[in-house]
Amino acid sequence: QVHLAESGGGSVQPGDSLTLSCAISGSADSQFCMGWFRQVPGKQREAVATIGSDGTTAYDGSGEGRFTISRDHVKNTLYLQMNSLKFEASALYYCAAAFARLKGLWLLRAGQDAVDTWGQGTPVTVSS
Repeated sequence: QVHLAESGGGSVQPGDSLTLSCAISGSADSQFCMGWFRQVPGKQREAVATIGSDGTTAYDGSGEGRFTISRDHVKNTLYLQMNSLKFEASALYYCAAAFARLKGLWLLRAGQDAVDTWGQGTPVTVSS
């Protein structure tokens, strides 16, 4: 059973950078889609950045050009590098896995309903 554990969240100021990490364990097969989702109170989890089993990436409009998702198969870790953070980036960020051999854009479009396993979440607060 795949287990995901996020780390790296915290409180930052607008314009700062932050890198989230997600340790992946429990799977000998790394060929599946992964992504970072975020959630604010009263709203559904929304995909921020996704990476497919083939390594292709996709981003929603809020992170395009400022966020970078990457996966290290040796370290079994998923990352989200976030630059030039804005107030609206404040949320609980979740690491997610969808056991499908598809492109990153598929998971971005499919959203939370396609996710098979979630991490526990790590909070990000952007405030001055």
